[in-house]
Amino acid sequence: MSLQIEKLTPHCGAMVDGIDLSRTPDAATVRALEGALAEHGVLFFRDQVMTPDQHKAFGRCFGELHLHPAFPDILEGHPEIMVIRADANSKRIAGEEWHSDVSCDAEPPLGTILHLQEVPPVGGDTLFAGMYAAYETLSPPLRTMLEGMTAIHDGENAYRGRYGHGDAPGAVYPKSEHPVVVTHPVSGRRALYVNRIFTTRIVQLSRRESDGLLALLFAHIETPEFQCRFRWRPGSVAFWDNRCVQHHALWDYFPQRRYGLRVTIRGQKPVF
Repeated sequence: MSLQIEKLTPHCGAMVDGIDLSRTPDAATVRALEGALAEHGVLFFRDQVMTPDQHKAFGRCFGELHLHPAFPDILEGHPEIMVIRADANSKRIAGEEWHSDVSCDAEPPLGTILHLQEVPPVGGDTLFAGMYAAYETLSPPLRTMLEGMTAIHDGENAYRGRYGHGDAPGAVYPKSEHPVVVTHPVSGRRALYVNRIFTTRIVQLSRRESDGLLALLFAHIETPEFQCRFRWRPGSVAFWDNRCVQHHALWDYFPQRRYGLRVTIRGQKPVF
């Protein structure tokens, strides 16, 4: 395979050509994709055809696959594959706010690979934002203040009641404490690591101080200059790095249908 990688924006996103994801890549190609993912945060592929088993095989090139702690729509016979769908019967969709996937886990996912088979004729784009830039553009005094701070990421805040089964007696969701600023294990660069869906409190601050600082950081994360916007087509794949990007799925296509499959790769405990 001969990869061609084209950077899309200064801070986030690259288009990848010259690869068929239905075929398990060799070790050199996997290393090249790992490096590109760490550099660009999200990789996009067009015109891909994969069976569920091929989708999982591609994901496993980068690590063990992650099982979601709450999502109810799982492909039959494939517990590692989430079904991502929205249509005229949907009340809401996954990912309508800026977030990093399942950051409430003690070892949050390394990355996520979404393959869409059906897309609306217009709309349904996904936004991605680079957290390297979000950290690096903070003022030096604020970066210094954030060093050593940790935050609570609470699955209860995100999942309770969300999927129609979240209020079942005894349901328990992950809750973890992670650094506010993390170091990417491949690139060595630092990234901001708080998000609207899961992050509820900065541990070292009072509630009032925490709420104020998180509001500032959440607004900063959404700066347009950090972002890229991906327009899906049938057969498109996005592979994003949860350690250094956040994403926001737009639901501007109701009642049109959008359908695809997603695998998520297990990660490791974030460190400063």
